Amino acid sequence: MMILRDFKKEDAQIITGWLRSEEELYKWSADRFNKYPLSGEDINDNYASQLETGRFIPLTAVDDNEDIVGHFIIRYPRDDDDSSVRFGFVIVSPEFRGKGYGKELLKLGIEYVKENLTATRIDLGVFENNESARHCYEATGFRSYARRECKLPIGIWNCVDMELFIKRT
Repeated sequence: MMILRDFKKEDAQIITGWLRSEEELYKWSADRFNKYPLSGEDINDNYASQLETGRFIPLTAVDDNEDIVGHFIIRYPRDDDDSSVRFGFVIVSPEFRGKGYGKELLKLGIEYVKENLTATRIDLGVFENNESARHCYEATGFRSYARRECKLPIGIWNCVDMELFIKRT
């Protein structure tokens, strides 16, 4: 079983260990860091200023043993709009990939939004060359709504923007 908890600064170094190549870094972070290898300090520095806005929620998934198995962030893309949030930096520990942990992580994230936020829409971006992630998002209910080209230091990649609408009772 997996639960979500607030991200702690010490989680960052573990997460960077999951980024085993420059390609994995860019699939995970797009152009937000542009540095490989990444350090835990790089993540914490990036998160620090965003946390101050109160519109940025980094979460960590832990298993029954309190071991960190996944991570992602929720952010409000626009200051004047609470109806939509964006998931980003979605990652699962390499030892748990392909075993349903990503799907579980996303379901917990959707549940978190339903229970704690007023947003009725969640979106995210995934690169076309990250098929396993795209399939995971589709299996959780996300649907493609736009495509765009992203110029990254590693090359030009096509990004698929996906969304999911939350039905509130």
